[in-house]
Amino acid sequence: MATYRKFIFVCNGGDCKDEGCKKLTKDLKSLIQTDGHKGKYKIIRTKCMDFCKSAPVVVYNNEVCKKADVEAIRKKITG
Repeated sequence: MATYRKFIFVCNGGDCKDEGCKKLTKDLKSLIQTDGHKGKYKIIRTKCMDFCKSAPVVVYNNEVCKKADVEAIRKKITG
């Protein structure tokens, strides 16, 4: 079984689905399998996180990323 160092939580509530969380999850999966990140992260899809007005929402490293996109998460991952 693989060991992961960090988790990336992606909200899959109704508003986040409307704002593209499925595409965001797919893009994040591509990101963490490249650029030397393979095996360091695991994406967890969650139920609603109650930040609906800020969809899509991602939690990384205990920080809520509102209106998240791949570039914002890439910046957080790389430093």
